[in-house]
Amino acid sequence: MKTIGVLVFSICFFSCAQIEPRAPLNKERTLFLNSSAQRNKQLLLQEEQLLVESAERDSLLDFRKSEAGFLYAYVKKAATNAPLPVKGDLVYFQYKIEDLNQNIIYDKDNLGIVEYAIDEEELLPALRVALRMMKPNEVVVFLFPSYLCYSYQGDGDKIGINQPLRFTIERLNRP
Repeated sequence: MKTIGVLVFSICFFSCAQIEPRAPLNKERTLFLNSSAQRNKQLLLQEEQLLVESAERDSLLDFRKSEAGFLYAYVKKAATNAPLPVKGDLVYFQYKIEDLNQNIIYDKDNLGIVEYAIDEEELLPALRVALRMMKPNEVVVFLFPSYLCYSYQGDGDKIGINQPLRFTIERLNRP
C-alpha cells in the first residue's frame, strides 16, 4: 500500500514538471497582429520625420522633443511661476489646427474658447497632454503625430487618416 502511495505521488510530481505551452489556435490572427505592429512602427517613423522637417522649416521657433514623441515650441512663455494644472483644475484655452505646412484646417474663431476640467472630461489626447504642460497666458505650438490626434479615422471632414497636425494653443487666464 505504501509503495502504491509513493508511486502515485512520484507520477503526480514528475508529470507537473514538464508543462508544454499550448500552440496558438489562430495563427492567421497572430500574423495579422505582427504585420499590423510593423506597419504602425513604420508609420510612426515616417511621421516623426515629417514633424522634424516641419520644425526645421519654421526657423523662428525653437522646437523641443517631448517624452511622448511630439515637438513643441513656446511662442509666448509665462513670466510668472504659476503652477501647472492638476487633475480637476478648470482651464480655458483657444486653439487652431493646421497641417504641417501651416495651412489652416480649423481656426480659433471657428473653434471658440474651450473650458476644460483637467483629466475629468473627454478631450482629444493631443490637447489633454498639451494643456497639462501649459501655464496661464502661454502660447505654444505643438507638432503632434497622428496617434495623439485623429489617428486612423480622421475627423470625417477636413482631417485625413493618419495625419500629423500642428496645433497652436493659447491658454487663457479666464475667458
